[in-house]
Amino acid sequence: MEIEQAKAVIEAILFACGREVNIKEFVSALEMNKEDIIAIIEKIEEEYEQQGRGFEIIRINDAYQMCTKKEYYEYIYPILDKRSKPNLSNAALETLAIIAYNPGVTRAEIESIRGVNSDATMYKLLEYNLIEEAGKLEAPGRPMTYKATPNFLKMFGYESLENLPDLPRYKMDENRQIVIDDILEERDQENRKEEPNEAPSPEREEGLASEQ
Repeated sequence: MEIEQAKAVIEAILFACGREVNIKEFVSALEMNKEDIIAIIEKIEEEYEQQGRGFEIIRINDAYQMCTKKEYYEYIYPILDKRSKPNLSNAALETLAIIAYNPGVTRAEIESIRGVNSDATMYKLLEYNLIEEAGKLEAPGRPMTYKATPNFLKMFGYESLENLPDLPRYKMDENRQIVIDDILEERDQENRKEEPNEAPSPEREEGLASEQ
């Protein structure tokens, strides 16, 4: 198959499917090897960028999807969906980050890290299809585990979870329990480094005493 024809076929597949298309599906449809197909898709992406198109091809793990550019979201959203724009609270973002950086984490582990009940937040993230169940843990009670979805990657613009910025991961002991003491100790050490060495002035102490 000629390159220009292959490009047209790939565009047609992506446009018609409206979802992520795995590279294996392209290999089967075009009867070409994986490396050549990836090179053609990258060439299409370059052409879209040069031409200033309103859409692009994004990669999610081993799949590709044609979608509109995020800068045009405010124009498209009111036409396609009349619902109010979903907003993620700080609690939701915090919970989502824990799950994204710790695939296979349980609800109990999430709540141990956050220190609060996360039922409502988890429900919202599941409703928005940003997280999904990842199977039951082989532990007493067989708790459900969770992981981030491809929709999470698309929303935040990552090809895979491996592209997430480097952050410290919470430690687990042999029973897969969060080692909170180590985390708190590390935080205390950081806080001590930032504390001033000088004692507060007498005027400051008197002011505090009067306020009390």
